[in-house]
Amino acid sequence: METSEPVKSKRSFGKVFLLFLGGVFLFMVVSSVIGSYFSDGLMDSDNQIAIVEIQGMISQSRETVRQLRKFQQAPKVKGIILRIDSPGGAVGPSQEIYNAVARIREEGGKKIYASLGSVAASGGYYIASAADTIFANPGTLTGSIGVIMAFSNIQELIEKIGIRPEVIKSGVFKDAGSPVRPISSKERLVMQNLVDDVHQQFVEDVAKGRNLPTEEVGRLADGRVYTGRQAYELKMVDHMGGLQDAIDLLATQAGIKDIPQIVQEEEKLPFLDWLMQSAINKNLTESLSSHSTPSLQFLWSIQ
Repeated sequence: METSEPVKSKRSFGKVFLLFLGGVFLFMVVSSVIGSYFSDGLMDSDNQIAIVEIQGMISQSRETVRQLRKFQQAPKVKGIILRIDSPGGAVGPSQEIYNAVARIREEGGKKIYASLGSVAASGGYYIASAADTIFANPGTLTGSIGVIMAFSNIQELIEKIGIRPEVIKSGVFKDAGSPVRPISSKERLVMQNLVDDVHQQFVEDVAKGRNLPTEEVGRLADGRVYTGRQAYELKMVDHMGGLQDAIDLLATQAGIKDIPQIVQEEEKLPFLDWLMQSAINKNLTESLSSHSTPSLQFLWSIQ
């Protein structure tokens, strides 16, 4: 009989622990439902400013474009602010987001501003240039109007290991940029033409978005980064200031007299991912995967 008490105590502790976990889980579910309840507009005001964040490497556009379209069509949203903190990324997604921003601006239903954070370079600035107005902090790093396409050559390494690659291809340029051999002069010319063409697209789109002569933007488009203050002097941005400054001006322009309600979607993560805070791992994975294969990129990077 003396040994029964510890066993009962362990069982009681186990039940209490399971009840505790169940309570935590129920609390998170209820919190999520309530948060969704309020964020879906059941307690929204009629004077809203929506914020869409673009953070880190730009590797996809679907979610950002979806949010932009949603807020554009929301009658209670009087204006949209892009909060950009990104060194840029893939060309295709950057162009898709740029076009979505430009469409909102052209249709004229509501204003869309860009607020630049610590870094809004290359693809980050490319997207911002489509907005009606750009705010930057004096120390923001922006610009980097340019295109990069990087390759690695591991020929000497595989020769040391004793591997001999064999390639069967349908055209002379099919394996251009292969990491197992040096790039030929003809291949380099083809790749350079690709980069030059996309670079020209970058310059033309920035010129269109900023209402500047193409030649003027071209003189700025050698890949260098500028501080926010330098960018302001070069007419690359419109105002010096942070996110709150952008909110204040947009609210005034939208005719909002009271303090506007700020609406913003939060990133939806699976329960276990949210619990383990795996968003950091996700961003790291995206950053690494973006360099796994050669691709055209609007990217500012120090390597």
